[in-house]
Amino acid sequence: MTREEKFMQEAIKLSLNGVVNNEGGPFGCVVVKGDEIVGRGNNKVTSSNDPTAHAEVTAIRDACKNLNSFQLTDCEIYTSCEPCPMCLGAIYWARPKVVYFANNRKDAADIGFDDSMIYDEMKAEMHERKIPIIPLGRNDALKVFEEWANKPDKTEY
Repeated sequence: MTREEKFMQEAIKLSLNGVVNNEGGPFGCVVVKGDEIVGRGNNKVTSSNDPTAHAEVTAIRDACKNLNSFQLTDCEIYTSCEPCPMCLGAIYWARPKVVYFANNRKDAADIGFDDSMIYDEMKAEMHERKIPIIPLGRNDALKVFEEWANKPDKTEY
């Protein structure tokens, strides 16, 4: 078994643990730095009443806490399923060096986890989306952006 397969087996094990413990959907994830697992997560959407508690997000949160960093530089992510749009966004913000996945989005759709509507919504113009996305309060919000832009001691990311 390769190093990568070993870490993927850990992600798959977490996905099964989540199912057995009724924590959420069948998804698991580990974050690896070097040869060490620095973050673990499984889907906890239904057990935590948190729609963002997907396996990748919980593993990223755990890894960042353990590494005391908001980025996963030089880390690898192993996830039991191709990341959904939300998790993909979180992964890009975390900036790992590689992502490995087991099941693909069609496999997920086949068991009731179909993200195709979200992928379609992301491509749609705002006025065509199923949930109205309406601009409001930009002038006041821009002032805060100016504060940020001029803040000399900000932490860039």
